[in-house]
Order: sequence, then C-alpha cells, then structure tokens
Amino acid sequence: MQEQKIKQDKIRIGANIRRIRKEAGLGQTELANRLQLDGVDMTRETLVKIERGIQHISASQLRAIRDILQTSYEELLKETP
Repeated sequence: MQEQKIKQDKIRIGANIRRIRKEAGLGQTELANRLQLDGVDMTRETLVKIERGIQHISASQLRAIRDILQTSYEELLKETP
C-alpha cells in the first residue's frame, strides 16, 4: 500500500520546513543526508521540491523531519500568511 501524501495548500509545510531548518543552521544537503541515515528515502532534490511546495510530503518524511529538526507538528503545520 502506497503511503498517503500531505497536500500543501493554506498550510505551507515546505516553507515551515525551510524556516525551521535554517533556524537550526542546517543546509538542505545535510538534512537530506540525515534523513537517509534514518532510513527515509529523500534526496536533496526532493527536499527542494517539498520546500518550494511543488511536491507533496509523506507522513513518514514529515515525522522524520520533525524528529531531526527537534520541532513539533504544530510548528510544521502552522498556517503562513
């Protein structure tokens, strides 16, 4: 069974990921590498697309990003103006 993707409409998950990642001082390559080490299939290119809002994110990817960035779902799913 294929994992469901989370759509980015009013909630700009990608923009929130980018903001939190930068606040943590992590580059896209470093975050993608950490995700891969945790067994999450994500390349830097995929991360770029997610941050730009042109690719949906899976629940397992979101959970892994939350854990690595040591943030909450509330911060990741916060509506942005």
